[in-house]
Amino acid sequence: MFANKRLGKELAKIQESLPPGIDFVTAPDFQQWEMDIRVLDANPLYLDQTYRLRFRFSTNYPIEAPEVIFIPLSQPPRTIPIHPHIYSNGIICLDLLGTQGWSPVQNVESVCMSLQSMLTGNTKNERPPGDEEFVRRNTQRPRDIRFVYEDSSV
Repeated sequence: MFANKRLGKELAKIQESLPPGIDFVTAPDFQQWEMDIRVLDANPLYLDQTYRLRFRFSTNYPIEAPEVIFIPLSQPPRTIPIHPHIYSNGIICLDLLGTQGWSPVQNVESVCMSLQSMLTGNTKNERPPGDEEFVRRNTQRPRDIRFVYEDSSV
């Protein structure tokens, strides 16, 4: 109930205005939304690229972080960005999306801005160590994965 009220307010604000480089795509219900993000600087790794994010909300939102992943699309073309904290299946290793880093003051817009910033500051054209093995073996939902956050260099 509280999640729906909070998401209703967020959706109304998002439909009015968003920061540059963030676009609302769809919100068929209060369980799943899609947003597009673009890196606004001239970072050659992400130049002229738009990336699709899927947000999944539990009934405990905003107490519990949303589940956020990058998703590939063929039309319009959307890939999963190459980044040391983004697995090739779209799962994002970011403390903000985990239990320790999440705060109920965060919202869809602030998550999008954090991911924009994460991409903007990246200079490494590489996936996380062990990407292939992780993608092949992982059966957990992103919110159930217990990442260890050690790398603050990207």
